[in-house]
Amino acid sequence: MEDKRNIQIIEWEHLDKKKFYVFGVAMTMMIRVSVYPFTLIRTRLQVQKGKSLYHGTFDAFIKILRADGVTGLYRGFLVNTFTLISGQCYVTTYELTRKFVADYSQSNTVKSLVAGGSASLVAQSITVPIDVVSQHLMMQRKGERMGRFQVRGSPEGRGIVAFGQTKDIIRQILRADGLRGFYRGYVASLLTYIPNSAVWWPFYHFYAEQLSYLCPKECPHIVFQAVSGPLAAATASILTNPMDVIRTRVQVEGKSSIILTFRQLMAEEGPWGLMKGLSARIISATPSTIVIVVGYESLKKLSLRPELVDSRHWSHSGNLRVVEPLGFLISSSQSRASRGAPGSQ
Repeated sequence: MEDKRNIQIIEWEHLDKKKFYVFGVAMTMMIRVSVYPFTLIRTRLQVQKGKSLYHGTFDAFIKILRADGVTGLYRGFLVNTFTLISGQCYVTTYELTRKFVADYSQSNTVKSLVAGGSASLVAQSITVPIDVVSQHLMMQRKGERMGRFQVRGSPEGRGIVAFGQTKDIIRQILRADGLRGFYRGYVASLLTYIPNSAVWWPFYHFYAEQLSYLCPKECPHIVFQAVSGPLAAATASILTNPMDVIRTRVQVEGKSSIILTFRQLMAEEGPWGLMKGLSARIISATPSTIVIVVGYESLKKLSLRPELVDSRHWSHSGNLRVVEPLGFLISSSQSRASRGAPGSQ
């Protein structure tokens, strides 16, 4: 019987980097556009006190749509697109770290765990300032605010007005906190997304391996890859959501202590407060994970160096049997629009 675990992986050195980055950015943007509304909803659910404004993900979606229209679901999106820079840094760090760790261990789990955590550390250093600004923009509602700052003028979120709001938020952050204000919640972000990325990979490999044993050998590998991705994303979301709630409150409400924020949350809302926004997080992560895992196989196929195309082994479905996807794509979609990572055997 064919050993499904011993299948070639397209590694960093096999890729045409120019194609890889161009196709990767285009793919990430499409995913972000589709999941961003749920990122905004998750953020608002995590910040609100109890159920003062919204009673859940669907309720928030309907109320925002009625009050602000479709543009209300995309507040802060233009600013958030700058995190594509951190996404490319995540990719490069992940792939190079994976290559380095391969000299010491051939375990996919070990390579993915170390590479995923290292890549998140680099990406978060770039992402946090962008997150801080975009989250304050997410909190803007017609005639009122949910966070510390209120933008001036009409919050319609179109054209020059949107960038005017961004400049206004930046000025207010500088006046209130100085440059340090842009890194508020940096430690909380590291404690959220390094574990999220590091946990995603081992669970992805675990689920994919188990499914490879359960599925008949005729089953295309892309099928259990597409199932393993959402399972890993949901698992990572559940494990890291408590820290994500605390991170969001630290950044939006201007709190300075993770421990005090945790204590206040527990006193006000109890343990269930740590699970706020979880359903929106899973909703945004699950479909985007499927798209990424399926699409990423084609992405690496398109990005393969021409001289290596004939040397790869292809499945009957026309795709590479197993690929090692990017970490930043899932993690971006889970956190801001976006953070976790699709992986493969």
